Amino acid sequence: MEFIITRDELRTIYKTPRPTDGSIRKELKTLDGHCRSFIGKSPFVLIGSSDGAGNADVTPKGDRPGFVAGLDEKTIAIPDRPGNNRLDTLENILLNPSVGLLFLIPRMNETLRVNGDARITVDAALRERLAVDGKAPQSVVVVTVKAAYMHCAKAFMRSELWKPETWYDRATLPTLGQILRDQLALAETAEATDRWLDEDYKQTMW
Repeated sequence: MEFIITRDELRTIYKTPRPTDGSIRKELKTLDGHCRSFIGKSPFVLIGSSDGAGNADVTPKGDRPGFVAGLDEKTIAIPDRPGNNRLDTLENILLNPSVGLLFLIPRMNETLRVNGDARITVDAALRERLAVDGKAPQSVVVVTVKAAYMHCAKAFMRSELWKPETWYDRATLPTLGQILRDQLALAETAEATDRWLDEDYKQTMW
């Protein structure tokens, strides 16, 4: 198998060797009203990061719509709720602040991409502002925006992601308890692990 290793090589295999003018000009350096509105309605964002050695990671963050706060036209704040304490994204940010964000709104095929530099804070006022049901996030990722632009609908149209008739019947798929039992050779039954997970979700959602 041969691999492409140069930019010129890559560009020659596409019908249009250069991006269209519109695809270049749509990239904004600040968040305009449309971007801020999209973020304000989004309940879900994917965060791409990498460590100092270039090892990459993508993590999902989800909460009630608008959980990511716009602090100004160049700055957004993402609360970090209780999780598995791997802290992959947070530790990556300490080594390499560059992050890529992808915001989604259910049933909308277009997405918002935001690239920037991230820092971590435990500022009391900001954590209180982002609290849910009186529970403040453990920390907050503050992103300084370097680029923001809307991404077209093709990926979601091809995948038919929001069409229920294309979805798998959840009952035909393994539970996380079944997967963990097999992957980790757990002594507990899959049912016991699923019960533990359900209880943990109830206790530590926020």
